[in-house]
Amino acid sequence: MAQDSHCTAERELLEAVRRITTFSTTSPSDEAQNQPEAEISCQVRKENSEKDDLQDSSASLSPNSSMTTKELQEYWRNEKRQCRQVELLFEIPSTRIVEHHLSKYVTYKIIILQTGSFDSNKSVIERRYSDFDKLHRNLLEEFSEEMEDVTFPKKTLTGNFTEETINERKLAFKDYLRLLYSMTYIRRSKKFIDFLTRPELQEAYGCLRGGQYTKALEILLEVIGLQERLTRGNPVSIVPTLCAIVVCHKDLENPASAFEYGEKALSRLHVHTSHRYYIPLLETMIALAYELGKDFLSLQENLEEWKAKKDPIRVFTLKELAVREYVQ
Repeated sequence: MAQDSHCTAERELLEAVRRITTFSTTSPSDEAQNQPEAEISCQVRKENSEKDDLQDSSASLSPNSSMTTKELQEYWRNEKRQCRQVELLFEIPSTRIVEHHLSKYVTYKIIILQTGSFDSNKSVIERRYSDFDKLHRNLLEEFSEEMEDVTFPKKTLTGNFTEETINERKLAFKDYLRLLYSMTYIRRSKKFIDFLTRPELQEAYGCLRGGQYTKALEILLEVIGLQERLTRGNPVSIVPTLCAIVVCHKDLENPASAFEYGEKALSRLHVHTSHRYYIPLLETMIALAYELGKDFLSLQENLEEWKAKKDPIRVFTLKELAVREYVQ
């Protein structure tokens, strides 16, 4: 009876994801709905890529799939989230003047919120004028047409630290970020995402390399939420950060937490087994499962299956991969 109930549950879940897939391939794009400031992840793909995606989805979600019920549930939850309208708001409530040796500059506190959510999750970062200026120049190189009518506060030789100038720039940068985010290609670009996340990730990985795992973990947990909101259409892109969190938890002797984030990373790689993090993550998860007394047979089978298909090559450990990220 329990087995029949389990099979019925899986069939119901499979039917649910079929409906989600159908909805995502027929929903209009955000351009078609003329909603430039809203992120609608369920967009109509080009015909050829749509066929490929549906074939991949069908293959990975067939009744013979090796995914467990828990993995399927996590996958479908992610699919549903991607079908929701997402919009980020940028607020710059305050600034501060920093004097460091012979330099003096203003930093702008940026709070990034997700609309349509009642939770208290928010991301807080600080950037200075030179950071905004670098972003603007980089975007002009890649998106000259889109940036044609985007205004940017000019740099002045004097008066940069007056209250009037700082307040004007605070409002200008808020509008600037809002406008950039309203343009689909820009908000999905690596340069825009790097502007919002890279400094914190560089600091976190520097701490990780220095063995400061508690500090590294604190920063990584702050930035992962923002990364997830910025890269909803590309969930694989946050796998390195998830794996770095696994490494920190593991070295801090928190195997249960390490395993939890490892499962999140694996759920994003189930159809990307050629990803450089896949095998090191599998090996780490097997060790963690053994330590925690969990069933690791399916993980071991996936590892052996991959090794049987691939030529023997040197594979880094998860920690070795992590410490190589963001090396200058």
